[in-house]
Amino acid sequence: MTDRELRAGEQQLAECARELSEGITQALPGWVMSAVESRLLAMSPGVREAAEAAGAAAAAEIGGEVARLLAADVDDQRENPLAVLRRAVRYPTEVLIAAGAVPVERDDFAINRFPDDIYDLTPASFGDVHPDLQTPGLTWGAAKAFVHRRRHR
Repeated sequence: MTDRELRAGEQQLAECARELSEGITQALPGWVMSAVESRLLAMSPGVREAAEAAGAAAAAEIGGEVARLLAADVDDQRENPLAVLRRAVRYPTEVLIAAGAVPVERDDFAINRFPDDIYDLTPASFGDVHPDLQTPGLTWGAAKAFVHRRRHR
């Protein structure tokens, strides 16, 4: 592979990273709201307001973390964006706890892997946050693998 081909792959990776990062930031407020709604029979105006605020905070904080991770060089990325995205579970969880929602029954894997996720909200994939994130997540992963493999052959 030539230097030019590697640079083109790195440019493609940067474009995929930007698309995934922007998509995650845009999707988080709606995901927080739907996560809260999924565990409550009804939402009072106060809970709705708290969920909206939590969604905005998740977009700013988790979206920022994802953006920083994806802006880093491939060789400096020590975790993946889905792992960062999963930390957003705390936002709807805090709203649900304050609203008095009853925790759900979870299997042993969920309890051991995500002990603080008492409402079983942890996304298994980007598509669980929003269907429009599935393709950018897969495309980013393929682009990252391509660049990493080319650099380290």
